Amino acid sequence: MAGQTDQRGNGRVVFERGIPAQVMGIDGTWRRDCTMEDVSESGAKLTIDGSVEGLHLKEFFLLLSSTGLAYRRCELAWVNGDQIGVNFLKLGDRKKKARSATIGA
Repeated sequence: MAGQTDQRGNGRVVFERGIPAQVMGIDGTWRRDCTMEDVSESGAKLTIDGSVEGLHLKEFFLLLSSTGLAYRRCELAWVNGDQIGVNFLKLGDRKKKARSATIGA
């Protein structure tokens, strides 16, 4: 059973085949297909399709639906080849809803 303990201290769900997703730049200028290998409340492990070269991965969106309605704002935690670890950012979750309500006004 060694290796099954989650050292990060939170419940992590590992997907057998991975979940198709996309990463997208904060400014929307780039988008790349990826596979979410595992996820927890605080972050995820992603396999990026193609190279991570040239992507501005300091902060970006993880899109979990083709419509873009399910997403998380992320920051890069680590890179290992074509896999990256991301931390979900929670700052401003409430402000986001308030801001979007005033944009249309």
